Amino acid sequence: MKNDFLLAISQLAAEKNLAREVIFQAVEAALASAYRRDGEEGPEVHVRISGETGDISAFIQKTVVRKVEDTNLEMDLEEARRYKADARIDDILEFEVKPPENAGRIAAQTAKQVVLQRLREAERGAIYEEYADKQGEVLLATVQRVENRQATVEIGRGTEALLPGSEMVRNEHLRAGQRVKVLLLEVNDEVKGPQVIVSRGHRLLLRRLLEVEVPEIAQGRVEVKAIAREGGHRSKVAVHGRAASVDPIGACVGMRGSRIQNVVNELGGERVDIIKWDPDPVEFVTNALSPAQIVEVRLDDESREAVIIVPDSMLSLAIGKEGQNARLAAKLSGYRISIRSQSGAERDDEGAAIVEAPAAFDAFPPGTEPDLDILQLPDEPLPPIEIEVPRPAAAVSVPAAAAVASEEPAALGEASQEEDVLFPAALAEMEVPDEETREAEDYGEEEFDEDEGEEYQVPTLVVPEERPTAIRFAEDVLPAREEEDQPKRRRRRGPRVEEDDLEDDIDYSGRIH
Repeated sequence: MKNDFLLAISQLAAEKNLAREVIFQAVEAALASAYRRDGEEGPEVHVRISGETGDISAFIQKTVVRKVEDTNLEMDLEEARRYKADARIDDILEFEVKPPENAGRIAAQTAKQVVLQRLREAERGAIYEEYADKQGEVLLATVQRVENRQATVEIGRGTEALLPGSEMVRNEHLRAGQRVKVLLLEVNDEVKGPQVIVSRGHRLLLRRLLEVEVPEIAQGRVEVKAIAREGGHRSKVAVHGRAASVDPIGACVGMRGSRIQNVVNELGGERVDIIKWDPDPVEFVTNALSPAQIVEVRLDDESREAVIIVPDSMLSLAIGKEGQNARLAAKLSGYRISIRSQSGAERDDEGAAIVEAPAAFDAFPPGTEPDLDILQLPDEPLPPIEIEVPRPAAAVSVPAAAAVASEEPAALGEASQEEDVLFPAALAEMEVPDEETREAEDYGEEEFDEDEGEEYQVPTLVVPEERPTAIRFAEDVLPAREEEDQPKRRRRRGPRVEEDDLEDDIDYSGRIH
């Protein structure tokens, strides 16, 4: 019985991650409450459990006084010396009591509630003591659930932490069971228990990940001077090598980017820029705006403002998408940054108003011309184009293209006169000849290969005598060709055609298809 009791205490301590002494204290308090429940009018009862044997002893305590006022808590010197011969004033004597014989269900429930309450309080205290000293460290967490724009993750053994929406990485979708690295942001000791807050978007998480991946940072040979981060999108890290032999950027990037790639993968593909820190503010601001090229930097140390002049082609790159590059550079350097194009800065220096220059992609104002390169035609006329007609005739010269290309009025006039002379001649050549001059056209014969088994001769079409100039349609030609094609088609089919098949191929007109 005693061994089972001690074994149960050890298992409970392991499950709750508590010391055995804490479990013993909870059980002792529970048994003491059960004693008081049955004898509320009696003295206060204390319970002690032996950790080695499991023996349970209950006792009451009384203080030795000269004059007794409360018999439940005090006793005089004469009575005390009956139990202890050398008793003195203010001594505390313990008297063992027996457990109540009629301890029932109420006492057991009371003891159970006391044990559970003491264990919860012990767990809360242990959690607070464990994580209060770990603020700012990176922990490996498992996502339990995601709801209401926040996530609950498990850190350690059964300890839940809150990942609020403000500390989550934008565009990152967490799922239950996913293992991620989080930064322990703070631990709040509240009435319901300690509340652990973790973060995925804090810039300190990036620093801790760099310390893990870059040994030079952990050893102190490379120092991280400043970090500007917009979680999930882009970050800038300013590093400085304490020794001249150490390349801070190369140490952070690693061989073929292996070190920085591990950090990027842990942050869900977030872009991380490693720049070199410089004690000169001008150089530092220039490096902070990389990869944009800088023409000039104008600093005002009193107002902490910086005016950056960049080439016109680098203006959008220096500003970044939605101003992200300039915003991160301002956070990194501590200056309020204003970026100007080189042409705009020159106009300001000359005193010209900026509003007079048209904005990009705006329509051009009336009376102005766009600055575009217009293709100019050659001044010399193009060579004449020769066009041949089907019948033998003189070549017709059409200098229209040359006339269009030429810009001289005289050339246009000559071309128009020549066109007036040549047009009637060309029209006369295109007239339809009369009956006497028109002859039947023989299109010749077309030879076929021997494999086809026969020759096909294109019929010669003769113009009717009664209407020599009439237009001939397809209806006049098709019947004649069909009559000539029918016997040839029958010969091609050969003797394989059966009578039944022949009847199927005959339509109502009597033709064989």
